[in-house]
Amino acid sequence: MDATHRNASVTSADVRTQLAYKNRWRTLLHNPKLLVIAFFASFGGFEYGYQQGVLGQSLVMTRFVDNFPSVVKSSSATGWLTSILQLGGILGSLSAGVFGEIFSRKYTMFMACLFVILGSYLYVGASYHKPSMLYAGRFFTGIGVGLFSGVGPLYNAELSAPELRGLLVSFYQLATILGIMLSFWIGYGSNYIGGTSDSQSNLAWQLPSIIQGIPAAVLAIGIWWLPFSPRWLVKKGRDEEALKTLSYLRKLPIEHELIQIEFKEIKAEALFERRVFEMNFPNLAAKEAGNIWIRQFAEYYQIVRTWDNFKRVSTAWLVMFFQQWSGIDAIIYYASNIFLSLGLTGGTQALLATGVTGVVFFVSTLPAMAIIDKVGRKPMLHVGSIVMWVCMVIAGIMVAKFRHDWNAHAAEGWVVVAFIWVYVGAFGATWGPVSWTLVAEIFPLSIRAKGASFGASSNWLNNFAVAFFVPPMLEAWAWGTYIFFAVFLAAGIVWVHFCLPETKGVTLEEMDRVFGSRTGEQDAIMLAEARRDIGLSMNLETSAIKAIEHGEQLGDDKRGVHVETV
Repeated sequence: MDATHRNASVTSADVRTQLAYKNRWRTLLHNPKLLVIAFFASFGGFEYGYQQGVLGQSLVMTRFVDNFPSVVKSSSATGWLTSILQLGGILGSLSAGVFGEIFSRKYTMFMACLFVILGSYLYVGASYHKPSMLYAGRFFTGIGVGLFSGVGPLYNAELSAPELRGLLVSFYQLATILGIMLSFWIGYGSNYIGGTSDSQSNLAWQLPSIIQGIPAAVLAIGIWWLPFSPRWLVKKGRDEEALKTLSYLRKLPIEHELIQIEFKEIKAEALFERRVFEMNFPNLAAKEAGNIWIRQFAEYYQIVRTWDNFKRVSTAWLVMFFQQWSGIDAIIYYASNIFLSLGLTGGTQALLATGVTGVVFFVSTLPAMAIIDKVGRKPMLHVGSIVMWVCMVIAGIMVAKFRHDWNAHAAEGWVVVAFIWVYVGAFGATWGPVSWTLVAEIFPLSIRAKGASFGASSNWLNNFAVAFFVPPMLEAWAWGTYIFFAVFLAAGIVWVHFCLPETKGVTLEEMDRVFGSRTGEQDAIMLAEARRDIGLSMNLETSAIKAIEHGEQLGDDKRGVHVETV
């Protein structure tokens, strides 16, 4: 009977999600603050993307080259300056799992803002032939954007209804790409400050970093008006506040069936996970009341302790592994250098081509956000990987054939540039938004913050390796670098097809079914008991479905009146 109840509840959640999905655009029109909150909370992604693009612009500026020749003329030094951001990002993303649970997702983002502001202005403090402040600034900025990457997508996922989760979490990737695009064009514009030759001002390379600190300062102030995650509030026992937050986010009264059932599902999941933790770690659970750090460190062990959890951690880690080794950040970090190597004469022309790359990246992400919850995650990754693989192979072949005399083959050089633009567009439309959405949504409540931070740390760790090794690879391998990334793209296609489950339209609380988790009789009984103890009943679930169906039958105006007066 317990198992039957559990299966019935899964079906109920699916039905509610499918019905709500049909009405998602009307929901957003009626409740636009969801978009505002998601975009504002994604400023961390903007900082992440902006920092990715800003250094590559500086590396070809006359005044930067003159000030820091030891950095520019050594591929290893360039790799270290680029990759030290990733070292900070690894530290920040792993810390996000603990800080996000103890201090909340919201306050962790505030801490991230402070690190980004500090790093931005330390970077500007570097002086002639003294690049140490460049390294310090990028390291502290890395800690900040690493914290953002660990809690930003997670925060948006936990505020979202399942039918909108892909769209709202994708705002993080959209903001990341917006940051990349603006950094490209700001770098292109600031390159003209004082001229593009020896008369160029130091402000040419400093201004992009000065601008970088402004969005972080805005978010640091505005974050105090953002709501807490209702799921985090439930874990902290702040049930009344969680109900009010859900009511505010869904624009429905607290008594509404949809608010009640969503709250009870979250509550039941939290109760289940706490009971499992107490069963697995009875001694630690007894100590937890006196030391809030005990559970946090135990959860890092918990994320790999069982096969069910390890399977999800592996999925998150490999999603980011294949995302990074597709070669995207090699293009983003070193786009200007790559375009110079393809025969685009002069730093300014290379910067212009890099600016177009940012526009392509940004524009291609917009339709992906609209279709991710309709098409699903796996089909998007399949199509994107195939297009990117074709572009990398063709670019590699053409570089191998024409790289010794680009002056005589200018047209072929531009063809390679065009294929790089198509490659970037394919990534922006698929791997970009999908990977962050997956990492934010696949973990159970008990390890969600830790799991998401672990996935984000995979992004940073592999990002570090790419940033560090690509300069000498481009120098030594040339065309082989493109084929190298094509091999990883092919491996990613195989992994996505055979190993990645589809998570489209599944509630966060029902994600276990997708991964085949809790198949044991004891877990099934414990989950059913938790749902029963919280008061989840089929009557409530049926009422919630009827409420959605009733909303579908009303026009926008009538539905708005109905919603506010229930």
